[in-house]
Amino acid sequence: MKDRLRRRQREDYSYAVIAYHKKDKRLNGLNVKEAAKLRYGKDDLDHQISLIFEVETNGGASAVFHGMHEDDACAFLRHPHTMFASDSSVRAFKVGVPHPRGYGNAARFLARYTRDQKQLKIEEVIRKLTSLPARTFRLNGRGELRPGFAADLVVFDPAKIQDNATFKEPHQYATGFRLVLVNGKIVVENDKHNAVGPGQVIRRGK
Repeated sequence: MKDRLRRRQREDYSYAVIAYHKKDKRLNGLNVKEAAKLRYGKDDLDHQISLIFEVETNGGASAVFHGMHEDDACAFLRHPHTMFASDSSVRAFKVGVPHPRGYGNAARFLARYTRDQKQLKIEEVIRKLTSLPARTFRLNGRGELRPGFAADLVVFDPAKIQDNATFKEPHQYATGFRLVLVNGKIVVENDKHNAVGPGQVIRRGK
């Protein structure tokens, strides 16, 4: 593990943050170095590695890894073939300290990188969020406003849309959404979810 750190030009495991560890919830939200200090009273590399093994032995944990550079991310965002999505799983509200992308992924592209930084035009961002992934993965009848297509719609105010989730406080919903429709049914109105669930499994090519 030490050799791997050196190859990655890192001094320790402070870049890895424990999102959720069921066995010891005191560790949630702490990076490995901080968690080792809390657990053992010492935060040197040997104790960090010991903590990792202990966590893995006791059921494992989900984690957030801080390893990307903003300039690199922006370069990828601007590439015409880049699609926007998130690999965050479904989270229980207020449980653990997960990555904020689970709550603010799409809103962040529209707010930070489009409205605030002007990295992309809003039309291009919407394409990368909708029609491009639908066509790429052959999700027929999705991703575009056309007759016969599923009525999956989002109505938002570009000046107000905002991702509010942070690494310290990730359980915060994005705001600025007037309406969200899934299969023609309203599921969000003025930032409030109405508990309606018209979603369905979408299979490629069908």
